[in-house]
Amino acid sequence: MLVGVQLSDTQPYQVEESLDELEQLVITAGAEVASRTFQARETPHSRTFIGPGKAEQIRDEAQGLGADTAVFDADLTPSQQHNLEDIISTKVIDRTALILDIFAQHAHSREGKLQVELAQLVYLLPRMKGRGVELSRLGGGIGTRGPGEQKLEVDRRRIRKRIQHLREELVHVRQNRSVQRKKRKKAAVFSVSIVGYTNAGKSTMLNALTDANVHVEDKLFATLDSTTRKLKLPSHQAVVLSDTVGFIKKLPHQLVASFRSTLDEVREADFLLHMIDASHPQMQDQIGAVEIVLSEIGAAEKPRLNIFNKIDLLSADKKRQLGERYPDGVFISALKKDGVDKVIERIDKIVSSFLVQVNLEISFDKGNLIEKVHRLGRVISEKHSSHGTSIVAEIPQKDLPEFESLLKKTE
Repeated sequence: MLVGVQLSDTQPYQVEESLDELEQLVITAGAEVASRTFQARETPHSRTFIGPGKAEQIRDEAQGLGADTAVFDADLTPSQQHNLEDIISTKVIDRTALILDIFAQHAHSREGKLQVELAQLVYLLPRMKGRGVELSRLGGGIGTRGPGEQKLEVDRRRIRKRIQHLREELVHVRQNRSVQRKKRKKAAVFSVSIVGYTNAGKSTMLNALTDANVHVEDKLFATLDSTTRKLKLPSHQAVVLSDTVGFIKKLPHQLVASFRSTLDEVREADFLLHMIDASHPQMQDQIGAVEIVLSEIGAAEKPRLNIFNKIDLLSADKKRQLGERYPDGVFISALKKDGVDKVIERIDKIVSSFLVQVNLEISFDKGNLIEKVHRLGRVISEKHSSHGTSIVAEIPQKDLPEFESLLKKTE
């Protein structure tokens, strides 16, 4: 059963839209939705979030439907969750627990599994009673995957020790990623991160651009593990493209913290490709949710290109309106590879804007810099003389200071 609350600052349609997304999340987690309900309240009830009378009504309905879980479209405090379970007499989970469950199903790499386990244990720690977690009502199904029952039944001290160990492991992961990024920067490879709301088509875009063969599924959070691929542009400049975990409204803070190493890819990128599902009825809300997460991780000021995906599902009138509203956007169908060439053209143009043309005079004793110019940028012409080498090239703006003393003097 899905349960929502319409607070004083929200409209009924917003609650319904949020419950629509919660239903998608529940289906993605592998459960079946028996019913949905919401209650209008000024503020959440301190003990039970919804009113106690509404909780009893949900209990009666759950028994009649044979529903074994109540999923709340909000974050519950540990005491609210326990109190609701006492009244409803069934498993109660909140939106965060549901998202963590989906992440547990979709984490395949060692890094992804470490990140999910850390987020789940941080979430579970304050929800432990006495020496262990009460699992009598949990049974199986959504909200119980991930660390597993054995790990959940250990005492608080061992859970804290495990959390500390996971954090240390992820520090090593971050260091390794940082070394890889430094190598790419040293090689002057431009880095581009593909960001967007979950199920906007990020993996399909990566596949269309690079033949990456990344798993694609029409489900929320189908991709969890970051994938990086190289793309050679028409100007012969190489860029590195990274696919990232999808964003979502009310993204649990535990996940933002735990996935810090993955999200560092976004923060360190030269620019972002923001994939937007143009066919989604809540497109504007999804754009806003992505902006919030980018702000949280310190990437709000990154230059970006807005890519409106799934335009094959729009009417001609909707396409025209979208084009008028976002004149700088690129409109594509990543699945049909329609408009992908335009995306490559725009990436090439953006990368070129990071370059500056220089005319260099390199003497024989600094011959190692010739190789560096070739590696960093794009050589337009190269002439050798008795004095050394004259090179006209385009190099990244950020590397210009290193070559300042070699710039050919204009008369």
